[in-house]
Amino acid sequence: MAQITIYLPDDIENKARKAAKVKGTSVSRWIAERVVDTLEDAWPKSVLDAAGALTDFPDVEKIRAGYGKDSTRERIR
Repeated sequence: MAQITIYLPDDIENKARKAAKVKGTSVSRWIAERVVDTLEDAWPKSVLDAAGALTDFPDVEKIRAGYGKDSTRERIR
């Protein structure tokens, strides 16, 4: 695993330390997790597993049925 040195403004460092403490992890691990979350290019497995799980979920037409007619939109020039 690589080591990287980063420089943070004092107020950001304090917030990172507090967030890591709340999560019960080191500041290094907390920052690494934020980087991984930011760079992740796929949906989490939990989201993919949930797709289609609600078989009785109404379709979009049924959801929008009571909304009424859409407003006329202005043309963008």
